[in-house]
Amino acid sequence: MQQRVLQGRAPLEFHEIVTWWKLDTKKADVAFVTSSDSHFLTQFHPMARFRIFSNDVGIDLGTANTLIWQKGKGIVLNEPSIVAFDRTSKNIIAIGHEAEKMVGKTHRDIKTIRPLKDGVIADFEIAEGMLRAFIQKTSTSIAHAKRMVICVPSGITEVEKRAVRDSAEHAGAKQVHLIAEPMAAAIGVGLDVHEPMGNMVVDIGGGTTEIAVIALSGIVVDESIRIAGDELTSSIVNWFKRQHNILIGDRTAEIIKVNVGSAWPLPEELEIEVKGRDMVAGTPKSIIVSSEEIREALNENISTIIEAVLTLLEKTPPELSADIFDRGIILSGGGALLKGLDERLRRETSLPVHVADDPLTAVVRGTGKVLEDLDAYSSVLIKSKRY
Repeated sequence: MQQRVLQGRAPLEFHEIVTWWKLDTKKADVAFVTSSDSHFLTQFHPMARFRIFSNDVGIDLGTANTLIWQKGKGIVLNEPSIVAFDRTSKNIIAIGHEAEKMVGKTHRDIKTIRPLKDGVIADFEIAEGMLRAFIQKTSTSIAHAKRMVICVPSGITEVEKRAVRDSAEHAGAKQVHLIAEPMAAAIGVGLDVHEPMGNMVVDIGGGTTEIAVIALSGIVVDESIRIAGDELTSSIVNWFKRQHNILIGDRTAEIIKVNVGSAWPLPEELEIEVKGRDMVAGTPKSIIVSSEEIREALNENISTIIEAVLTLLEKTPPELSADIFDRGIILSGGGALLKGLDERLRRETSLPVHVADDPLTAVVRGTGKVLEDLDAYSSVLIKSKRY
């Protein structure tokens, strides 16, 4: 490494050293300048300022929520994956929490959508705009994110992978790495994915439920089903239509699911007041429902998730089955917070079931760990196929 001192300036302290790469030789030079003398720095190398403030990010691009991990800072954003845009011009009006407040309350000129469906991009243009807006919201500089590590469902197709890569590149990324959600969840909860031991992870997100057995930095067997948080919410909406002739919105159904939804009988059953529109009279109506009734509404979809877990256990190699018998199943994702789900899974599988600490952020924490040390975790990333 060559060392240079700017003309007419004395060398400063070690902590004031700034390093960058020369464009022509690709060798690192060092100049002794203070951060306040940024004009000096740019005169010496025009691109230096941008390199100093490059902000690599890890993204959990979820159907329900988008979480962003910034290198060296941790989680800097956790907002709903919702966009409000003008129907005519397609200009984005609001994203995240602001757009969520508009759901079900917009007029004809504004539309609110989730650009991701079942864990993959459904509206490419809006998804790209949302991703760019979220990154700008978290960025402290004008520099683009140089590298992005993005979580995707394990059952994603090559076309869907390409859509994620293209969206990230159009949002400004120079390098895009993909990682499977169950792998990121396993790393996020603190499992050593490199060791020759089997770990089973069930990640219940908004659009998909990802079930995988992980060993030696790879996924041995996996199952990805499109029954997850959104389907549970829809089942509550449909239940009220059929049983009570009441039409409720998705936001109301989500509140019901979070507050009184359960997969196993509770020690003390709960009640909640539900307001909606009477489908017969057409007037607003309010009723009181119990957690037992909501459990019945959710039962079919929860049974499908448990059947998928049992199916994967049947496909698991016997040596890894022995490891899972000792270690149990790890639950992550927002669905892991459903009351009694761990207990029901424990009864159905006869295995220990552990809910991850802060399951909502397990995937993005794993993505962050990979981003912080890409060399150590390069083996867990999804390899891109060249045609």
